[in-house]
Amino acid sequence: MRVVPAPSEVAGMDHHIDEARPAPPTRRDALRAAAGFLAVGAVPVTAFPAAASHSDGTDVCTGGYDVEFETALAEAAARLDADDNRAAFAPERPPGRYALPLRRGFRVSARYGVRGDWLAGHHTGIDLAVPTGTPVYAVASGVVVLARRSGSYGKAVTVRLRDGHYAVFAHLSRITVRQGAAVRAGARIGSSGATGRATGPHLHLEIRSRRGYGSDIDPVRYLARRGARLL
Repeated sequence: MRVVPAPSEVAGMDHHIDEARPAPPTRRDALRAAAGFLAVGAVPVTAFPAAASHSDGTDVCTGGYDVEFETALAEAAARLDADDNRAAFAPERPPGRYALPLRRGFRVSARYGVRGDWLAGHHTGIDLAVPTGTPVYAVASGVVVLARRSGSYGKAVTVRLRDGHYAVFAHLSRITVRQGAAVRAGARIGSSGATGRATGPHLHLEIRSRRGYGSDIDPVRYLARRGARLL
């Protein structure tokens, strides 16, 4: 989730833009690395350095796999399971109504699947550039698994949807839901921002088929197949 920043944006970053970088890992490398951190429970944040990748703008994410976020998400999901939220987590058939995460115009600043040397091998979500404070809405009904500031994702809300997928809304300036709350499609969950590792205000929307990092799917196709056309 990264583009090459302008020279004025380099200050404060954890590397020099002119330094040589290792070749990006292949998809096979990413899968092997993922298997490794699943086995031991964590992976160093420096396992793969942040990389440059092409996008349509500068308001994008600049982080990849984040140990703090993934650990917090796993712990929160475990607590909800322990609280016996099986009814809320049960798949809904039919899956119900879906909605768009924004109700105003936006610019796609980084598309899903852009190749780079993130652990997954590509950008795991879509970045929608909007002004800070733009209302953000749940794309479907579900339960809020995590609602807090967590590492590179900044202030983020993760919702386990009724069909078993997970929706991550990252880099928010404000969170308006609490962990464990049930939300419906179209319910406001926060406001867009640039918290965490981001070069400008935008919404990073990520859809995962499972909780863990690397299970991401194309959010545009996911929503379109359910009647919510984002693009």
